[in-house]
Amino acid sequence: MRRTLLAIPHEIAGLSVFGVGWLLLLVGLVFGVRVIWGRSRGQSVGEILRSEGFVWGVLAVAVIWLLPMVELKNLAGEPIGMAIRGYGVMLLCGVSASVGLAYYRARRAGQDPELILAMAPWVFVGGIFGARLFYVIQYRDNFITDNFAETIGNMFRFTEGGLVVYGSFIGGFAAATFFLLRHRIPWLKMGDIVVPCIFIGVFFGRLGCLMNGCCYGGRCEDDWSALYFPPQSPVYQDQIRSGDLIGFRYDAETRRIEQVREGSLADQAGVTVGSRLDLLTEDQSSLPEASQQLAREDVRRGVIATIDDKRYRWTLDQLPDRALPVVPAQVISSLSSLVLCLALCAIPLDWFRTGTIMMLGVAGYALLRFGLEIVRVDESGQFGTALSISQWVSVFVLASALFGFFWIYRSPATANSGSPLQVDP
Repeated sequence: MRRTLLAIPHEIAGLSVFGVGWLLLLVGLVFGVRVIWGRSRGQSVGEILRSEGFVWGVLAVAVIWLLPMVELKNLAGEPIGMAIRGYGVMLLCGVSASVGLAYYRARRAGQDPELILAMAPWVFVGGIFGARLFYVIQYRDNFITDNFAETIGNMFRFTEGGLVVYGSFIGGFAAATFFLLRHRIPWLKMGDIVVPCIFIGVFFGRLGCLMNGCCYGGRCEDDWSALYFPPQSPVYQDQIRSGDLIGFRYDAETRRIEQVREGSLADQAGVTVGSRLDLLTEDQSSLPEASQQLAREDVRRGVIATIDDKRYRWTLDQLPDRALPVVPAQVISSLSSLVLCLALCAIPLDWFRTGTIMMLGVAGYALLRFGLEIVRVDESGQFGTALSISQWVSVFVLASALFGFFWIYRSPATANSGSPLQVDP
């Protein structure tokens, strides 16, 4: 796990980097260079503003308002800088690889690859919006605070993790459909080209999950395939909240301790099976000694538990320096997505009816994701069943793909055609 690759300080030479500061000056400088270059080509400032003013305005607003909201804060709530996340870098790598592969496949298929570049921004924005919206709705309690600005800032921190693949598919699909219908481009033919490329993006995206520590698997034995995560990781924190890292497990409804692991911290403290867990929370007593240069998320805390009215405290020195071993769910998902991508790309576009490769990709990912949820433990059952929300979506997606196969092979209009894709202006 390597959540943060690089940290940009809040201030340089006494001037803030974000907001009204160095980055805004840089944007202004680049805009000035753009104006000078445009004037040398006969463009007036008015023409530049009419054609590009909205983009430059959005960029300035993002620098002044959005970026300061997502800066890291210390325990006092003071900004200390911007983190360049491994998850965000892998996300950009995934987008770049997907677009590049789609460009190559379009050219190999005799289609205009510029269509891919024209559609990519739509799919990217729609995908990110859908992925984040899906996650925020699913885990809304983790984002809503008493401070409205802080709530909005939490929702925008998507480069730290918190993107649902199915949400990105839904948002990207909606944006791509709008683009294709607007330009009267055959939907199924473009789908055969683009859909296999999505999974190279998932390959990189899951590597980002590995760096971020999210989307983790369930507990497993200590063997060669097991993954271990540090104290700042979600799995470490979840294992504390469940009591597993301390060494006991309890029933969520009755609060009765059902198991105490031999040799664990709980066992050493004398915790026994059948006791009642009244409280399990973080120990805040060490916070005044924490450095103000540390981000709030990086400050470690001890653990306090009240069991049968007796108080237990485990300090930072007593707590393990890593989480208990878990199944490498991120690696499994990443490699399986790569295999799916390569398998779909190996199928010639003219072997089957138009839309077949697209439906194979949709169905294949639904099956992979349903199986992946069996080893993941970060999503609970929904609708009174043991199936997670992603498994329910997988069932729906698989059914949609099967219907798509039926429609493709029942409709004479989907017979494969070699005519090139063109944009209808």
